[in-house]
Amino acid sequence: MAGDAGASARREYERRRDAREQRIRAEHPKLGGLILALSDDPQSTRAWEQGAVGEELMAKRLADLPDTFRVMHDRRIPGTRANIDHIAIGPPGVWAIDAKRYKDKRPELHVDGGIFRPRVESLRIGGRDQTKLVDGVKSQVERVRDALADDTIPISGVLCFLEADWPLLGGSFTVDAVHVVWPQLLLKRMTDAPDVNLDVSEAYARLAEAFPVA
Repeated sequence: MAGDAGASARREYERRRDAREQRIRAEHPKLGGLILALSDDPQSTRAWEQGAVGEELMAKRLADLPDTFRVMHDRRIPGTRANIDHIAIGPPGVWAIDAKRYKDKRPELHVDGGIFRPRVESLRIGGRDQTKLVDGVKSQVERVRDALADDTIPISGVLCFLEADWPLLGGSFTVDAVHVVWPQLLLKRMTDAPDVNLDVSEAYARLAEAFPVA
């Protein structure tokens, strides 16, 4: 089963939204409906809905890959509370893809150090340090690598930003070997990558067993 993109994030959003509604109605029996109508969910709750939409949009883009590719969505990492948004498997290798919907915000590479100090790369989004996202993808790549148990298979970690403020020229980059791109460029790189004659069906079966549907 390929899984439903964004399903776990949407369930968490609905759980938080419903819990807030029940709490407000219980605390304000007469005015609860009015309070709910005039107020929004907190940002911490809306973020889950935004994440679900981002994963759903990314899944639609990945559906444009050739038939030689197979994709699974919203896979649980056993033993943790984390998941992998998308895993794509094709003749050139495997991609662990974290979809992010940061509308109108620009992802940027920030570099400290250089000649006299160690070079340190970080990810900035709208000027804020979000390198923790890179660390998350790196962890996903290692999990995928362990599940495949084959060092000859190319595995790429990707942060794919939807609706971001990308510059007209350039824009994509890598942070600590994690690719930071937008959907159209990601699909082009995936389909242009040289084949390594990966047994797609076997790799898919291994990964589907290692990472259940969330």
